Amino acid sequence: MSGDPYVLRVERLLPVEPGRVFAAWTDPALLRRWWAAEPDWSCAEAEADVQVGGRYRLSMRDTQGAVRTVVGEYLEIEPPHLLVYTWAWLSRETNAPGEATVVTVRFLPEGTATRVVLEQRTFAEAADRALHERGWSGCLDSLEQRVFAQPSVG
Repeated sequence: MSGDPYVLRVERLLPVEPGRVFAAWTDPALLRRWWAAEPDWSCAEAEADVQVGGRYRLSMRDTQGAVRTVVGEYLEIEPPHLLVYTWAWLSRETNAPGEATVVTVRFLPEGTATRVVLEQRTFAEAADRALHERGWSGCLDSLEQRVFAQPSVG
């Protein structure tokens, strides 16, 4: 986590190479498998035109059926190591619709694993950063469990 209350930084080590993690972040079919901030939520929609200037749209559905949708534009893409994009909620309890932040995701190789380093800036309020920290942690849990979980042996 960043020391700045308006900047969020989260990291996660995943047990696969950067190309697979980058694909999970950019391929709509893979995004549909994991894009959810809570274990019992699902991805309602995933669209991604992964090119500079291209747009994306991601929606997650909670257990009550409410859908939360985020949209944005890709600003920088360096497969399989970097994604930079804008982030704006269409509907949400906190941020006003259209209020955008910028997300930078680095996919750093560590042996046969990948360290995902995500930074999101600049939040209008520190409370929004805290909500997003919880959401990104949940999404990274979903990514790890729904896409990269190793089957147990025995």
